[in-house]
Amino acid sequence: ERGLQPPDRGLLHVWPSGGGTQQLCPETVLLSRPVMHVSLGENHGILLAQGGLVFSFGELFWRGISVPVSAPVLEASLLGRMVVHVAAGGFHCGAISEQGGVYMWGENTAGQCGECFPVTVPEPCPVTVVDSEVVPPAVVRVVSLACGREHSLALSAQNELWAWGSGCQLGLVTNTFPVWKPQKVEHLAGRHVIQVACGAYHSLALVRSLPAQDFIAQSTPKIRERGRSPQCPLADREELVTTDDAVYCPLGVELSEVTRSEVEMPFLFCMLQADGSPKANPASDWAANKDSAFSDDLELLNLLDKLSVQSESQNATATGDTDSVSSQTGSGSVWISFSYSALDLAFFPVMLPLLSFNLSSRGQLHFFNSIFRFIDFKLQRRFDFQDGASGSLCAGAGSDDSGDGLPSLETEVWSWGRGSEGQLGHGDQLARLQPLCIKSLTGQEVIKVAAGSHHSLALTAQCQVYSWGSNLCGQLGRVDGPATVPQLTKLSDGLRVWDLSAGQSHSLLLADGDCVQPVLLYCGQQSESPSAQSEKLLHIPPSVCVQMSYISSVSGGGRLCAALMDHNVMGFIAAIHDLASRERRFSCWMNDVRRVIIAPLRDPCTHLFFALCDSFIQLSKLIGRHATALSYFLQNAQSRDVTSFALLKHSEHFLETYKKYCSAVGDFQVMGGFQSLHKLSLCCVSPCRDWLCGQQAVLSQLCGSDQSVSKEVDLVSMFYQPLQQLHHYSRVLLKMATCYDVLTEEYQSLHQGCSHYEVLSLSLLRKKKEAETTQLFWKTHSGKTTESLRLPQRRVVCESSNRSLTPQYAGRFSNHWFILFNDILVHTQVPKLKFSSFRIYPLTCLWVKTITEDGSGLYTIKIICPEESLVLVASTPQEKNKWLRSLNQAVDLVLGGAAQGSSPGVTAAVCRTASYKFVSDERFKDAQYSGGWMAGRVHGRGTMKWPDGRVYKGNFKGGLEDGYGECVMPNKVQDKPDVYQGQWKEGKIHGFGKYKNVLWNIRTVEVYDGCFCDGRRHGYGMLSSGKLAGASSGLFIGQWVQDKKTGYGVHDDITRGEKFMGFWLDDQRHGSAVVLTQYGVYFEGSFKENKMSGSGLLVSDDDTVFHGEFSDDWTINGKGVLTLANGDRLDGLFSGEWSAGLKVVGTYVKPAMDDNKEKDDLGQYAVPAAQRWICVFDECWSRLGCDAAGRGERTAAWENIAVTIATARRQSPDLSKSHTKVLESLEFIPQYGEAVTTANYDNIRRYLTKACETPHHPLGWLVETLVTAYRMTYVGVGSNRRLLRQAVLELQAYLTHFYSIVRFLFPGLPDDGGVIPDAPDISPYKTRRNSNKMDQGCSSLLLPLLLPRLYPPLFTLYCLQQEPEEAQYWERILRLNKQPDQALLGFLGVQESVFFFFILWCLQIVSSSKDACFISAVETLQQISTTFTPSDKLLVIQKTFEELTLEVKPFLAGDFLWCMDDLFPLFLYVVLRARVRNLGAEVSLIEDLMDPNLQHGEMGLMFTTLKACFIQIQQESTT
Repeated sequence: ERGLQPPDRGLLHVWPSGGGTQQLCPETVLLSRPVMHVSLGENHGILLAQGGLVFSFGELFWRGISVPVSAPVLEASLLGRMVVHVAAGGFHCGAISEQGGVYMWGENTAGQCGECFPVTVPEPCPVTVVDSEVVPPAVVRVVSLACGREHSLALSAQNELWAWGSGCQLGLVTNTFPVWKPQKVEHLAGRHVIQVACGAYHSLALVRSLPAQDFIAQSTPKIRERGRSPQCPLADREELVTTDDAVYCPLGVELSEVTRSEVEMPFLFCMLQADGSPKANPASDWAANKDSAFSDDLELLNLLDKLSVQSESQNATATGDTDSVSSQTGSGSVWISFSYSALDLAFFPVMLPLLSFNLSSRGQLHFFNSIFRFIDFKLQRRFDFQDGASGSLCAGAGSDDSGDGLPSLETEVWSWGRGSEGQLGHGDQLARLQPLCIKSLTGQEVIKVAAGSHHSLALTAQCQVYSWGSNLCGQLGRVDGPATVPQLTKLSDGLRVWDLSAGQSHSLLLADGDCVQPVLLYCGQQSESPSAQSEKLLHIPPSVCVQMSYISSVSGGGRLCAALMDHNVMGFIAAIHDLASRERRFSCWMNDVRRVIIAPLRDPCTHLFFALCDSFIQLSKLIGRHATALSYFLQNAQSRDVTSFALLKHSEHFLETYKKYCSAVGDFQVMGGFQSLHKLSLCCVSPCRDWLCGQQAVLSQLCGSDQSVSKEVDLVSMFYQPLQQLHHYSRVLLKMATCYDVLTEEYQSLHQGCSHYEVLSLSLLRKKKEAETTQLFWKTHSGKTTESLRLPQRRVVCESSNRSLTPQYAGRFSNHWFILFNDILVHTQVPKLKFSSFRIYPLTCLWVKTITEDGSGLYTIKIICPEESLVLVASTPQEKNKWLRSLNQAVDLVLGGAAQGSSPGVTAAVCRTASYKFVSDERFKDAQYSGGWMAGRVHGRGTMKWPDGRVYKGNFKGGLEDGYGECVMPNKVQDKPDVYQGQWKEGKIHGFGKYKNVLWNIRTVEVYDGCFCDGRRHGYGMLSSGKLAGASSGLFIGQWVQDKKTGYGVHDDITRGEKFMGFWLDDQRHGSAVVLTQYGVYFEGSFKENKMSGSGLLVSDDDTVFHGEFSDDWTINGKGVLTLANGDRLDGLFSGEWSAGLKVVGTYVKPAMDDNKEKDDLGQYAVPAAQRWICVFDECWSRLGCDAAGRGERTAAWENIAVTIATARRQSPDLSKSHTKVLESLEFIPQYGEAVTTANYDNIRRYLTKACETPHHPLGWLVETLVTAYRMTYVGVGSNRRLLRQAVLELQAYLTHFYSIVRFLFPGLPDDGGVIPDAPDISPYKTRRNSNKMDQGCSSLLLPLLLPRLYPPLFTLYCLQQEPEEAQYWERILRLNKQPDQALLGFLGVQESVFFFFILWCLQIVSSSKDACFISAVETLQQISTTFTPSDKLLVIQKTFEELTLEVKPFLAGDFLWCMDDLFPLFLYVVLRARVRNLGAEVSLIEDLMDPNLQHGEMGLMFTTLKACFIQIQQESTT
């Protein structure tokens, strides 16, 4: 491979650190494929090449070989693993496969390779990371790896951290080392870890900050369990005490900044000799002055003495390196100092010990553990400590709120491990056993961290570098000593660092310079002056940079340096670097503007300037995140896919952010914001003037101009400067697109992105020009009147100050001025073009129409508005075209269109949705409308609100309410409004609807649900009325004419307990009628002016009947016949009221036994069934589009059905899936014109079944309304047995009218009772076949649709009618069923038949069980109560006979025929055993409603048998 041509990208150069600038000669690692990633250890390195190949070089002591840099050795055992990431520690290596598996090899003395026993691991071995907290345990996918000298850290795909090895740098809650298996760093659980870095004995993590709500939620004052720690076992420890500022120090208690400044605890020094014995008792003086009241402090002194004595026997020799937590003194004593502080001390500060220890000394470590267990316990008891937010963190805290996929800049840096050189950055040299947040870096937008052996680096989004830790060799880039807190590294002007790395005693920085090629910076040990290490920051000469081409990333480790570079092939690499460099420079510029201008002026600013500042900050954050993403793109050579560019992948977010920013700048400029700042700067007492004067040089530099910054134009230009970046985006993307073939996906994506940003750049430049023009317009026409028109978002499009546009019939000396803004058209008529009064026309409700040439020579334009129209005349054809184009574009833009390239003749949308407030319209005066429009008229769906509280929400047509709508009309007396929901036509209530009206004079609520005509109740309708906050007191259902009850109707007076069924006229009962009372009294007769008069019939509850003359409403007066219940009669003159008593002058008659005419008399004064509910059928005909019954076009009727169904489905989004499916099937018009045969008859029946399932179909509405009317009539008071005959006749009338409508829709159906022929035989061969002709009646087709819905009230009437007979029947049923089968069969006379021996044989088989004979026939007959129609009930009877035949057939001859003498006793037995309740009602219903064609057939004979059984059971003797 080394003999092959090197690749164009991924070139690796390695050189030793400390070589100086003159002796720098990088050694090139030549491979045949690009290097994707490189990592350096103490004396070795590991690199990842394209294709997942891993190579090693350097001192590989675990294999006993030394590999030169120029000839790296291939890790053959990783072939086929597709490695995606590598990492090198002090003396070990790691790799990650594409599947997230970890492989480790090298030194394993501290368990850093994840193996239990071997000291070295010569070949890569898999290390499994398992999450045992989930059930079942799952293997964790690792995406990143970092290695130190004795530990390894892995970052999972869930952004959680795992560690293994030895030392406090693991950050684990454990006291057992080494840690062989990877364990989760629980202290960072729930945090979103972005990056991790390992030093020699310390670790760094870049963590996404918690959202504000999560931080507050976790900062509650509670004590949380921290888990196990090396200092205190879980069984012995108490809960640890932490601070409340999102950090946690396991070595003690930290104070907040305020508390630490107020209370500082004195120190107690405890000096230990080298052997561990106490050199002196440092607590004696303190104990003498201590108040004895504090018993806990005395216990602490005693514990110190005891532990000092115990430590003598456990002393061990301390060994370690310069990174040990302890440090040796010349006298052999060990000194370590650290402090404890309390959060809120309510008493005199308690002195806490300052201990010294060595981690290698077991005795001193025991001393340390015991002391801190005691102190933690006492502090917890004595002080009210508050827990911080760094303990148990909520899951998902690191989620990116923006959701745009760009890197987050809301980050924190956490560190842990050894800190003897200050490399942890917490302001001390203490070790941290668990991760602790570096508070000074919070909010600095850190994007990358790097860890050297004993120092640390952090890179911010502003290209600044913070460094801390050891500075022995100047690796921090400063001349001072070591730093225990992060300090800013000073760089030369113009240098912007975007990558960094750290080695043992040096640091590498990669920065942008004056040219496109990156600049490499080095700081650290210098070999030319070994006696005095240089701390200066060295700059590699540009000539070396050119030789090394374009550096993409740097790496440092041990005493080596490395850099990955790319050749500039076809200018592609240069374009990427140019884009990234400009974006970083732009980000730094915006950050300077935020610091110098935005931050000082934001607090005391106006709302507009605050919006400008907010949009600037949002854009600044976006640019910073994008610059960070570009830096990551350059550093990550494996994922350099241009289609994943943030500019392309998230282009909508970029475009929207720039649009909002440009709008904010333009709004501020239009309202004179920059002029106000300029005036404030000239004011002698203005703080803004002092600020501007103090920032002259800085503002000049930010503006990029040498002019004075006191001028307004400088600030305007500076705030518009970010728009130039859009053109740069377009230019770079176009340059990158030229590197690809035009047919590739990359070219298409880049070219499309280039177009988007170029179009937006031109658009925003136009908006900038519009803002400047508008600002100049308002400046020229300033005044109090114009201030009402001056709005931030309003822009001037054009105006007619040169008399280019005037009204058509304007006066000769009149002066008209039209001003077109981007949202309104203003017309004013004043002298000298000055505002005094004006008319405003919103563009959302403005239609522009060009008028063709009519020979008058005028160039006219017609403008249509909701309340008026204008005809304008342009001075020239050019002016006409200009105004047409401007008007149409402005209207189109305000409606949400692109408004680009509109020709003069093309108008904006005729139909649109907009809001408008009417001013002068007579009908809608002062009303606010929001909804659809068409050519200046309200049209479509919308909402109209009047000032008096009226609200209409529904459909409009031609400027009026038309279609379905809901109207709420406020009641002036009370707060409950009147409500109407239903159909409208030409602005009036017309059609079917529901109206709720409150009558406050009588405190009654009326609800009308029915038909309207011209705003009045007309046709079928139902009116319910009742008291407020009470139940309904009355209900009327029937016909209305011109808002009055006229025609047939039923009125249920719930208060009086009466039900009226008859004719009405002008809201009065007039004509034939039937009246029922709650006491069972039945009236029947004629009414006139609400009173019953003339001949009539009265039947009481005890069957007493009066037939005679009535007057004055229920008053009997005149001739009549009074028939008693026993048949006796009184014939004569009667007078008086029925309830009060009657005066009789007449003759008492004892009639004959068979003289009973009650049944014949009932119904003679009632309304004939054929004349009832005519209004309901008329409404159905109307919905079909017919003027009257049968008068209309059949095709138009089917079209009306289809339109009604489609409209209902579109306007009813809450329909169920099954209902929607039914409506979809009904939208298709069936083949209605063809002749009906037995073949297509079922299609008609299925269509009618579906149509009756939904009220949206006219037939379905008809069925639903008839059911409502029927139940209204015969339920409640109407449930009277004397109404049975009328109920049956009314049902038959329903069928007749209904069938006439069905025959109109399907003309092929025969007349009622006709015959449906067979389908014609189209076969050429005529053969004899059975005829399938069927008799067709309306009952067989429509009764199954109606009767199941009407069955409950109808069957109840039958039960009431048959109540006496039913009582006798049921008493016999109960008595006879007490007998066993043999006795019952014998009682019925079965033994006298020819089946006597067969029955005896059956009884021998089933003699042990009761009711076992003919069980299947019995169960079949019981099903008669579960059916509704007579045909279904007859089928049950037929099946019962079949079951009887099947049971006896095996014992009969094949030609045997039933005779009634044999059949009747057996069937009677089945009827008795079936115990069917209300069998008499079932028989009567079948007899009344069965098809006449079946009466004389086989089913008729079977039904007659059942009826005979019922009569026989009634007549059975009870003795």
